[in-house]
Amino acid sequence: MGRRSKNKQDVPLPLELDQKIDGKVTKRLNDRLKYEAIRTRKQQESAQRATAQRAGGNARQKPAANAAGPAPSTNGKRKAPAVSKPQKKAKAAAKPAAESENESESDVEMAALDAPDDGWDKAVLESDSEGDADSFDGLDSDDEEAAASSEGAGDSDAEDEEVKQMPLSLLGDDSGSDDSDAGGGMESYDELDTDSDGDEEDGVTFRDMEKRSRRLDAAREEDEELARMELDEAEEVVEGERELFELPSAEQVEVEKDAPLDLSQVQLRIQEVIRVLNNFAQLRDEDKSRNDYMDQLKRDMCFYYGYNDFLMDKLLQLFTVSEAVEFFEANEVARPVTVRTNTLKARRRELAQALINRGVNLDPIGKWTKVGLTVFDSPVPIGATPEYMAGQYMIQAAASFLPVVSLAPQENEKVLDMSAAPGGKTTYCAALMKNTGLVVANDASRERSRALVANIHRLGVSNALVCNYDGREFPKVMGGFDRVLLDAPCSGTGVISKDASVKTNKGPEDFEMLTRLQKELILSAIDSVNADSPTGGYIVYSTCSVTVDEDEAVVDYALSKRPNVKLVNTELEFGRPGFTSFRGKSFHNSLSLTRRFYPHTHNMDGFFVAKFKKLSNKIQAADNTFVVPTGCGVKIKQKKKRAQ
Repeated sequence: MGRRSKNKQDVPLPLELDQKIDGKVTKRLNDRLKYEAIRTRKQQESAQRATAQRAGGNARQKPAANAAGPAPSTNGKRKAPAVSKPQKKAKAAAKPAAESENESESDVEMAALDAPDDGWDKAVLESDSEGDADSFDGLDSDDEEAAASSEGAGDSDAEDEEVKQMPLSLLGDDSGSDDSDAGGGMESYDELDTDSDGDEEDGVTFRDMEKRSRRLDAAREEDEELARMELDEAEEVVEGERELFELPSAEQVEVEKDAPLDLSQVQLRIQEVIRVLNNFAQLRDEDKSRNDYMDQLKRDMCFYYGYNDFLMDKLLQLFTVSEAVEFFEANEVARPVTVRTNTLKARRRELAQALINRGVNLDPIGKWTKVGLTVFDSPVPIGATPEYMAGQYMIQAAASFLPVVSLAPQENEKVLDMSAAPGGKTTYCAALMKNTGLVVANDASRERSRALVANIHRLGVSNALVCNYDGREFPKVMGGFDRVLLDAPCSGTGVISKDASVKTNKGPEDFEMLTRLQKELILSAIDSVNADSPTGGYIVYSTCSVTVDEDEAVVDYALSKRPNVKLVNTELEFGRPGFTSFRGKSFHNSLSLTRRFYPHTHNMDGFFVAKFKKLSNKIQAADNTFVVPTGCGVKIKQKKKRAQ
């Protein structure tokens, strides 16, 4: 905004004092000057109104001094014309009448602007030189003496009531510049006036600004309080309506099977049931039990999200009802696309720059990995770039990084990946080992092994061996590994966002078959590790499932069947600890070292990771005999019979 007019109040500018004072003006003096200027202007306006009423004029007249126009400027400054003695006497005579007629207006305004009695009138001008600092009283006395010498002693009463305006130069910047348009100090209190219409005739001081600010703050607080009260009243009304919620009767449930409700109505009922379950003691229906509400919630959520009854029941056992809704909602949204930099061929910074140059919007996954990138947007298919074809990165879910990070294979080790296809974890192990040692990539499916071989060649892995054996029989084929990674086949309840068919095609028989297979595989993985390895002896078990049957129950089974292993820290800095007890069933206390990952809390696929350390290659049987599993890498020496 441009600078405002210096004379917008239609009053003459104050006269320039002969004694021009240079130096700094204190804040108290600044405010005092503005107060006196406003007071003088209001007195002049009152006198003019009284004169106009006596003359019989109906319209409000401008001050005579301003009608004559400002005096010619001197050195760029305008001076107000001198006021004659008759005019001053008329003002003094008209003042009592004006004050009586405008008592409701002028007196109230003046009362609000009363000068403080804290010594402002005795504020001292700060000056760089000694002797230039005069009190405000001294300035007033000089003005009164000058006025008395020019107007005579007979006008002393009128002049006592009038307060002389101080020169605008006192309100300037510290440098004492005479340029009225300089952007330094504050030459006039008029510049503080932001109301161009309502306060056209009222100057604004710092005190006025503070009052206006306080009024605005008070008005805003009042509006906020009113809004809060209205919101509380609305919530109380809604709460009162919600308390009337009743579960549908058995007849209504049967009718809804043939004519289902709208999804929005079902969603609203889900929210109502959850609200009742979260505050069951106060909001429950006395005739209904908690199981009644849970049964209704299961029916509605199965219909709304599309799960079968068996899987819905299993998932609701894992979470509270509120968190279960968050889990189901997260499964409806695809997880972010992530890629893993192949450190055998590229560095993450170089790869990121190359993809950015192609218009790809990406970001590092997090602090826990130095090779992962999250792809938010790409103008080209992320699996068809020249960098992908050259094997500089692998499209891989962030959750599948976790087992390899926990396994932490070392150079020149012998590592087994029991379920390797399509090769994301195998090639990650090879990259961490820098193509040294040996990585045995095994997968029971020959069809899936084709993608495994293709990725091994594309990423430049040269220390891998691909085979197709049943993992349960693997210790008989090859053993003595330093580390073993088992990403076991599972129900896929952690990757529902990728495969929505899991919602309906998993039943009790599937979980029974899968858990049996997982228990056999984990025992084979333990037996394939050499406990005497100088750098290894570790087994990592992982699944892309969140059910306890496939995670904690399988690990607890392995601990009971193989007492020569123990759980150790997974070295993963985030994730939730595994269950040590679940629905009345207790597990080994060390299961708290395992880690769980959920899509609604970690924005990645649901995953489970457990890490074992093998302590001995011998297993103590019930009859205190020791058994050495096949494939553990231990050579058993047999004594030769002596010839007779």
